[in-house]
Amino acid sequence: MKIKWYNYVACFFAGFFLANFIPHFVKGICGEAFPSPFAHPPGKGLSSPMVNVLWGLFNLLVGYLIFRAGKISNQRILTIILFFLGIVLCSITCCINFSG
Repeated sequence: MKIKWYNYVACFFAGFFLANFIPHFVKGICGEAFPSPFAHPPGKGLSSPMVNVLWGLFNLLVGYLIFRAGKISNQRILTIILFFLGIVLCSITCCINFSG
């Protein structure tokens, strides 16, 4: 079964959203404030733990839905590579943005 170009794009963004789920969710359930897009200034100021839990869960939901749309499969190595590339890029971006 052939997949369309946008499925490959979805693979990348699935990895990106799923990686972004982790820091927000973990900080939130630990009861710690953490930067989020809803803070002032966005991405730099701190948001409450509840905001981060909800933002993390939103990222999990979106990442899962995009994962399904991307048709990621062991049968298609490029989908796996793009998925992990999304994870790597989000992880490095978060590391740079959140390091003091």
